[in-house]
Amino acid sequence: MKSRIHPTPATPPGLNLNAGHAMNRREALRLGLLGTSGLCLSNMALAAADGPPAVPGAATPPIHARAKSVIQIFLWGGMSHIDTWDPKPDAGSDYMGEFRKAIPTNVDGIQLGELFPNLAKQADKYSLIRSMTHRNNGHETAAYLMQTGHAPGERLAYPSVGAVFSHFKSPGYKGLIPPYVVLTQPQGRFSEEGFLGPKMKPFATGGDPNAARFEVEGVVSRGIPDARQLARRELLVKMDTMGAAMAASPQLAASEEAKKLAYELILGQGRDVFDLTKEQPELRDRYGRHTFGQDCLAARRLVEAGVPYIVINYPGGWDTHSNHFNTMRRQCPQLDQGLAMLLQDLQDHGLLETTIVWCCGEFGRGPKVDWQPPWNGGRNHYGNVFSVLVAGGGFKGGHLVGASDKRAEEVQDRPVYPVDLLGSIYALSGIDTKARLPHPMGTEAFVLPAAVEGAKSGGLLTEIMS
Repeated sequence: MKSRIHPTPATPPGLNLNAGHAMNRREALRLGLLGTSGLCLSNMALAAADGPPAVPGAATPPIHARAKSVIQIFLWGGMSHIDTWDPKPDAGSDYMGEFRKAIPTNVDGIQLGELFPNLAKQADKYSLIRSMTHRNNGHETAAYLMQTGHAPGERLAYPSVGAVFSHFKSPGYKGLIPPYVVLTQPQGRFSEEGFLGPKMKPFATGGDPNAARFEVEGVVSRGIPDARQLARRELLVKMDTMGAAMAASPQLAASEEAKKLAYELILGQGRDVFDLTKEQPELRDRYGRHTFGQDCLAARRLVEAGVPYIVINYPGGWDTHSNHFNTMRRQCPQLDQGLAMLLQDLQDHGLLETTIVWCCGEFGRGPKVDWQPPWNGGRNHYGNVFSVLVAGGGFKGGHLVGASDKRAEEVQDRPVYPVDLLGSIYALSGIDTKARLPHPMGTEAFVLPAAVEGAKSGGLLTEIMS
């Protein structure tokens, strides 16, 4: 199978408007209130004003919203792109460091770093964006940018993509488990719910799915077996004489219904979703008997339960200023094993076509190794160019999007910005990027910023969207 490596599309013309008046001018463009020059705006400019454009110069195919769930694997701290999914074996030791080999995949023309043999066998299931960019090197600000699409420092604290999913998907969601789940700890770089408020805050499971008992916070009580929990419930029912005497009360009926749902989450179907012992031991072994591997298995079970948005915050992180190569030797094999098995398992269960998987950090790591003390062979923050893996839910497999230069220092072809990536995920999930978000003060706010608000865009990822 040959990969399709796409050429750089022409850069769309920008709209030379004052970003400080972005909100008013956005509406002005829609209403045609910019005078003679406004009447002469091209169709492309008007489209850019309303949201991220399609790939410039190409016909925009219809996008079928087929994704029912999203699994985001967030490699917080920033994983090195040159050591992993964008190797440059000819760049020399100052760039490649201790990892100087690239290995072939099952797709001609796509190579990975030497620590990813399992993903190399699955390249037909995912595409790699090798030209992701935002040029922001701060953990908090880059994480906010990658997970909201909005520039940090604006007057509003926008919600993360998971909270946006929770807002739009909640009305039709009937599951017991909250619609936005984090395995296992919130990343904490910014407020994920933003101005949408605490109702859209993710449910963080806590615990460790690789432990003998996955103690999910609020679901699995530490040190209390399920049998004892059930006995407590039965005793409480027997002692509730007032509830039995007032069974016809609407208020008590509502309270009993809420209690029933809570116990179903603790002891019933909701509890079962997190019980990984129900899976075959051999399958668990294939995911890897480590926290990340079992996180991936839990994510697949959450998809089966219909949860719209699941985040796996990689345990330990990738902030490798020092001890870089030792950390990569430990973590890359785990990432390779868990992620490759997740893609295969989703496909085996008939879920990959309706489940988006995307994996990246807030940025990459400096492609040139920092040999100076105190780093002694580390890599620093790098937002100029880095890599993203996308799969499923309408994203085609076996493709490369864009390219970095010969030393992985800058974008060479087809820059991809946060609004392009998130806009594509939203489009495949049936969420309108131009939709207005409810702000508690009535302030105008939209899912993604538009070109007139200063948002850079290279276009939606239509070349890998079906």
